[in-house]
Amino acid sequence: MKKSLCCTWLGLAALTACSSEENSLQLNSLENSSPKNIIFILTDDHRFDFMGFTGKVPWLETPNLDRLANEGAYFPNAYVTTSLCSPSRASILTGLYSHTHTVVDNAAPDPGNLTFFPQYLQQAGYETSYFGKWHMGNHSDEPQPGFDHWESFRGQGVYYAPTLNINGERTSYGEDVYITDLLTEHAIDWLQQRNDDQPFFMYLSHKAVHSEFAPAQRHLGRYETEEVVYPPSYETPLYDETALPSSSDDGDPARGREYYGDNRLPDWVKNQRESWHGVDYMYHGRIDFEDFFHRYTETLMGIDDSVGAVLDFLDENGMAEDTLVIYMGDNGFSFGEHGLIDKRHFYEESAKVPLLVRWPERLEGGSPIESLVQNIDIAPTILEAAGLQAPDHMQGISFTPLFAREEIPWRDRIFYEYFWELDFPQTPTMFGVRTDRYKYIRYHGIWDTNEFYDLQDDPNEMQNLIDAPEHQERIESFASDIYQWLEDTGGMNIPLKNVVRPKFGDHRNQSVF
Repeated sequence: MKKSLCCTWLGLAALTACSSEENSLQLNSLENSSPKNIIFILTDDHRFDFMGFTGKVPWLETPNLDRLANEGAYFPNAYVTTSLCSPSRASILTGLYSHTHTVVDNAAPDPGNLTFFPQYLQQAGYETSYFGKWHMGNHSDEPQPGFDHWESFRGQGVYYAPTLNINGERTSYGEDVYITDLLTEHAIDWLQQRNDDQPFFMYLSHKAVHSEFAPAQRHLGRYETEEVVYPPSYETPLYDETALPSSSDDGDPARGREYYGDNRLPDWVKNQRESWHGVDYMYHGRIDFEDFFHRYTETLMGIDDSVGAVLDFLDENGMAEDTLVIYMGDNGFSFGEHGLIDKRHFYEESAKVPLLVRWPERLEGGSPIESLVQNIDIAPTILEAAGLQAPDHMQGISFTPLFAREEIPWRDRIFYEYFWELDFPQTPTMFGVRTDRYKYIRYHGIWDTNEFYDLQDDPNEMQNLIDAPEHQERIESFASDIYQWLEDTGGMNIPLKNVVRPKFGDHRNQSVF
């Protein structure tokens, strides 16, 4: 039974991605399929529920993201396999888990044996382009395989006065030039000037909304007087209080003190509250939480403008009907949940990401699609839209069959992994599994408690049921599933990399990332 769960779901699992035969650029075309134009828009640190239509932040306005969801579909259960920039971006580009592609953190280099899905599109006759943040295994801005047109910047980049590497030549811009607007302008220019005789693929990869947040000048201060939304779990547990919350306590930080009671939470979570990635000492006390919240939402407005500009171009040029548009975040972000900021952990706000899809020819606008999908599914999905069969080594699978909103065989769980980083040691190595109702998180290398949540009864993950007698059989099964998944996908060894870094560092002199 466990093998069927972990190894054979729709052919998701694969043992290796390293052989030249598996990574051959010769792919089979799908029958009765013609290539479609494709645009993939990736943002940084955009959590799944910070969009106007979700209602999470009542005053947040994202009319273009709302439009994208309304004209297509919102996937409310989209997850990354690792909630961190480089591993997630590598998974998107390769269709592989982090332990398979081995770009396990932001310092681990590309191993040199990976094939990026745009290379398959090029081979199939697509004109391809890339605009924006690469940050996948290194800080280079040099052109990467798979793209006919290339525009990027080094590492994390900057919000103002950027320097772009445009097809190998660097161009610097003035202090008033905002990176989100610049990338959008260049992307639309490319769409206007491309070869109309070829199908196209455009990858628009924004720096925003990565910390430290800097909105466009036209948006700065837009939300500064709005009331910040504090999560129910904002406060760390106080073990001398056991009262349960009342229905009127939603959104009150004090509610967390009561709700936790004597609940069992990992020590690393409690300790991190007073660290670089905690609400009591965030970024070494360099910014106030409420300012942080407001700047994030204001920076997001530039992203919404960008999405609107792309959609308007497609509509105005009669290209919307047969163009697949996918919008996604590379990972989520915490705003006070469990007393944390940042990502990396397997709580919902960190590992879950926005995923919006519009494709009028294949997907009717309307209700959300609730199925569990992951970032490893992006490459197979785009290849199928291009009329190509994804290679066998990819561990994700195309989610285009879900567009019909009909019951079909599909995965019943997703897996998660994160590997401890020297530069940000507050978060331990962890593995996890999530179904439509339950989540199990297993920590590695520390003496601490694991976590188990019933997300149906406890969507805010505030009652750790790891010791609940009625769940012990289920927890044991989930633990076995994690190890079976790792064994079946070649993940039983942590892929260490020879990256020389100082043993001790001062984070005040480092990038926030």
